[in-house]
Amino acid sequence: MKMGQDQAPLLLEPQPGMGAVLKKTGIKLCLYLPLLLWTMITLYPFWYMMVLSTRSLSEIFAFPPPLWFGRALADNYRILLARLPFWRNVWNSIYIAVMATVTTLFFCSLGGYGFAIYEFKGKKVLFTIMLATIMIPALLGIIPFFIMMRYFGWINTPRALYLPGAASAYGIYLLRQYITGAVPLALVDAARIDGCSEFGIYSRIVLPIIKPGLAALGIITFLGSWDNFMGPLVILRDKMTYTIPVALRSFQGQAQTDYGAIMVGASIAVLPLVTVFLFMSRQLIAGLTYGSIKG
Repeated sequence: MKMGQDQAPLLLEPQPGMGAVLKKTGIKLCLYLPLLLWTMITLYPFWYMMVLSTRSLSEIFAFPPPLWFGRALADNYRILLARLPFWRNVWNSIYIAVMATVTTLFFCSLGGYGFAIYEFKGKKVLFTIMLATIMIPALLGIIPFFIMMRYFGWINTPRALYLPGAASAYGIYLLRQYITGAVPLALVDAARIDGCSEFGIYSRIVLPIIKPGLAALGIITFLGSWDNFMGPLVILRDKMTYTIPVALRSFQGQAQTDYGAIMVGASIAVLPLVTVFLFMSRQLIAGLTYGSIKG
C-alpha cells in the first residue's frame, strides 16, 4: 500500500540507552548527595538541642555525649519556670516582634512609595545618604541609642525596641525597588485623573500590588526582632520585661548553669521561627527574587 503524497512518514524518536540513563542518574546523585549532606549538617545542631532538652545536667556532660532523647524533659521544664517568668518572656518577644513588623511595613512602604513615585529636589542625594547608613555597623550606635532612650524615658519599655527602627534604610530600599519594578506610573496617573487621593493610591493600588515584597520584608523583620539580643540587653532591666534571648542568657553566670533548662527554652523559642519560615518561605523567595529573571 502506497503512502499518499499528503501523508508524512511517521518518525519514531530514539529512546535513550541504558548508558544515558545511568549518566543522568549519576549527575543527579552528584548534585543531591552534597545537598543532603549539607542539610544534615545544618539540622544537626537543632536535633542535638532538642536531645539535650530531655537530658539532666550529668547526662549532658557524660561521655560519650547523648544522641537520643532522655526522660528529664519535665524536670528541665519545671526548673525553667521556677527561675524565669518564661511564658511572659515569650509574650514579650511576640509583642515586640509583631509591633516591629507592623511599624516597619507601614513606614518603609510609605518611604519606598515616596522614593519610587515622586520626583523632588535632592531625591538622589537623600536616597544615597540613606543607603550609606546601611554600611554603619549597628554596634557603633549602641551608646548613642542608650543615651537617647534614657532621655526619652524609654528604658525598660518595649517601645524602645521597635519604634526607633521602624523606618529602616534596608526596608525602604527593598520596597522602593519593588514598587519601581511592579507599579507602572501610568496606573498611578490614571488613578489621579479619576480623583483618587495620594494616600488612596498608596493604600488601594500600591499595597495590593507589592504584597510579595511586604511579605519578604515582614519575615526578615520578624526574624531579626525575635533574635535580637543586644538591644534588649541594653534596654531591659526587669525579668518581667525580658525577651527570650535575654531571659535565657540570665541562666548563665550562676553557681550552676542548668543547660537542660536552657535547651528547653531554646527549643520553644525556635518553634515560631520554623513555623513562620515554613508557611512564608515562598513569599520570602518571591519578594526577594522579583525582577531577577526579567530582561
